[in-house]
Amino acid sequence: MNNLTDWSKYLSIFLWLVTIHSLFVGVGLILLPDSFLDFFGYNECTERFFPSQGGVFHIAMAVGYAMAAFNLKRYECLIIFSIVVKFMATIFLFTYFIFVSSIWLVLLSGISDFLMGSIILLLYRFEKSAGDL
Repeated sequence: MNNLTDWSKYLSIFLWLVTIHSLFVGVGLILLPDSFLDFFGYNECTERFFPSQGGVFHIAMAVGYAMAAFNLKRYECLIIFSIVVKFMATIFLFTYFIFVSSIWLVLLSGISDFLMGSIILLLYRFEKSAGDL
């Protein structure tokens, strides 16, 4: 089919929203001062490498989400990868929150990654059942 179904549009739009979210988180991790990270519950980090590394990772993921959003058919593998990444992040964040440090932003991030992964998965399954991917 050459025409996009509504599910394709919803999936693409949602992937663009995930792209924007990941881009903002990445830039924030790189540019925000340590005092701002302290506000969110993170202990003092004297080395800027780790927040910067996390920021670059989020920006790199934003590129993958954007590629998937731009062309669902061509980059279908990146849709699947996005789902895997979101659920892996969920497991990591919940595990970190429960066993390492009960930082409220880590819990909120785990919940939001779970929701984003679930929505991408549902929209992808609806799109697959419509037969366009």
